[in-house]
Amino acid sequence: MSFNPAIEELIAKGYGRAVTIGAFSTGIVGGGAGTILDLDQPEAVIGVPAGYCIRPIVIFAQVQTGLAATDNDENEILFAVDSLGLWTGDGTFTSENPSNMRSDLDKGSACRVGSAFTADMTTTPGNGGAAADPVLDIELARMVKTYEIEGTATSTHWDRGVELAYAPTYPPFLVGPCSLLVYFGGTVANIGGFAQLMWVE
Repeated sequence: MSFNPAIEELIAKGYGRAVTIGAFSTGIVGGGAGTILDLDQPEAVIGVPAGYCIRPIVIFAQVQTGLAATDNDENEILFAVDSLGLWTGDGTFTSENPSNMRSDLDKGSACRVGSAFTADMTTTPGNGGAAADPVLDIELARMVKTYEIEGTATSTHWDRGVELAYAPTYPPFLVGPCSLLVYFGGTVANIGGFAQLMWVE
């Protein structure tokens, strides 16, 4: 990631935020019961309200994958944006309280941040439409990995982990109302996953 003086200055002024999904060595198993990506049960959401803007600096995700069972079992990680829909705060999830990227300043954010959804969430369009499933009209980064079985499931090409890093040179301006969403999962249930999100707002 290259040096960006504008973002550096915003962090220095206290506008940087950071949140960690998963705790120490225990990852989360969120939407889709840890298996396939579930549009309305993401692993993390940042809901950006009207009147605010965020610029994602870094999004990392690391997933502990389960054992492959058949040819072409796969795992995915997806970072995406609903550019018109604000997360309404519904669903069953873990509420997150972001840290300031200046360690001498208090936690907190104007954005609503949640993780590990196990019941459906919705977003509300800025034009006043009805709440609905998120619409992922901007994909920031994606990873898809498939596996080949050599004879039996115990001799698969499987490294027991997948990861994705997004650290843009030119971070997008995500102007509220909108939502940034993180997903991970696959055709085999994950053991758990972690994510680190950093942004200026």
